[in-house]
Amino acid sequence: MTDKWHEVRLGDVLTLQRGFDLPAQDRKPGKVPIVSSSGISGTHSEAKVACPGVVTGRYGTIGQVFYIREDFWPLNTTLFVKDFKGNDPLFVSYLLRTVDFGAHSDKSSVPGVNRNHLHTVMVDLPPLPEQRAIAAILGDLDDKIELNRRMNATLEELARATFHAWFEEFEPVRAKAKGHAPQSADAATAARFPDAFEDSAIGEVPRGWMVKPLPAAIEINPLRSLSQGAIVPYLEMSNLPAHSARVLGWESREFSSGMKFVNGDTLVARITPCLENGKTAFVDFLNDNQVGWGSTEYIVLHSKPPLPPEYAYFLARSSDFRSHAIQNMTGTSGRQRVPVQCFDSYLIVVPPAQITERFGQIAALTVSTMKRHDDESRTLAAIRDALLPKLLSGEIRVRDAEQYVEVG
Repeated sequence: MTDKWHEVRLGDVLTLQRGFDLPAQDRKPGKVPIVSSSGISGTHSEAKVACPGVVTGRYGTIGQVFYIREDFWPLNTTLFVKDFKGNDPLFVSYLLRTVDFGAHSDKSSVPGVNRNHLHTVMVDLPPLPEQRAIAAILGDLDDKIELNRRMNATLEELARATFHAWFEEFEPVRAKAKGHAPQSADAATAARFPDAFEDSAIGEVPRGWMVKPLPAAIEINPLRSLSQGAIVPYLEMSNLPAHSARVLGWESREFSSGMKFVNGDTLVARITPCLENGKTAFVDFLNDNQVGWGSTEYIVLHSKPPLPPEYAYFLARSSDFRSHAIQNMTGTSGRQRVPVQCFDSYLIVVPPAQITERFGQIAALTVSTMKRHDDESRTLAAIRDALLPKLLSGEIRVRDAEQYVEVG
C-alpha cells in the first residue's frame, strides 16, 4: 500500500442515515424506485433522495449493498449514504461491500445494524482518481452482468408473447381467417396454422387442434428415482425464480425426501404466497442422466409429445393457468396449497406437431441463449468478487486488474 492510501474511519468517508417510513396504503403510482433492505421492492410517485444512491439494510436483510442510479425512496429498514464527503459514490458502494455487517449486528431474532457502530469501522481509502478507476473496473463487470440480465428478460418476454399469441389468442389463425398476414409468425411458420376455427368444449379453437385435460398432454409429478443419501443438486423454494425460467441458486445436498426432477421439467410452487408470487422454473441445469430434488411443495410438469418440454413452462407462466391454480387452493388461509387433482378438469388446446415443433425450436433457442448469458454472468461475478477485496485493500492495483476484466 502506498502513502497515498489512508486508513480512516468509515464515518470519515461517508455519513449513513436511516430511511423513511412509507406504509403500503400511502404509496402512489409512479416510477420512483422504493428500496428496501433486500433491494428495489416497488415504486412510488415521489423521491426522498437524489441519485446516485447507495443503500444497505438496517433491519431484516443485512449485508447487501445497492447502487441506485435514479432518484429513490429508501425505506426505514435501510441505511442510505446521506453524504459521500467528496468520495466517488460508485466506489463507496463497493467499499461498503467489504464491511462485515454481521460483526455489527445486534444478534437479535431480527438482525439489525447500528449506523453509529458502522461509522467506527476502519477502512483503507485511496485518493479520488484511484477510487474512480477502481469503480470503473468493478462497475464494468457489473454492467455486463446487468446487460445479460436485461437481455434474458427481453428474450423470455418475447417467447412468452409468442406462446400467448399462438396458443391463447390464436393470432395467426385469426389473421389468416381475415386474409391478413399474421403479426406473430413469419410466412413459413404462418403456413402451418389453419385459417378457420371450430367449436369445442372450451369454445372456438383452431380447426384440427385438440382439446385435452392437462394430464393427457402434460405429465404431472412424473416418477423419478434417487438413492437415499445421494449427494445431488437441490433447489430451495426461496431460489425458485418469480420472473424468469432460469434458476441460479442450486446447491448440493444429501437426498432425503422431496420432489424429484430432471432436465426439461417445469417446477411450480403450489403453496401460498409462492404461487401468487409467480415462482416457476424450467429445469435445464443437469447432466442428461442427473436427477435433482427439492421441496414437496413443488408441482413438477413435463410435456408429452408432440408438445416440446418448454411448452409446460410457458403454460405454467400463463395467467389462465395460474388463475385456475389459485382458485382451487385448499387449506387454511395461512398455508393454502394447490391439489394436483384440480388439473384433471383444466382443459388445454393441443396444436398439431408441425406447430409445436416450431414453437419448440424458438423456445429451446431462447432458453439456451439465456443459459449462455447466465454462465457468462457467473464467470464475471466470480472475477468481480475475487478482485473486489484485493482492489479495495490495495493488494492489487488498477493497472494489474485490467487484464482480468479484459479476459472476463
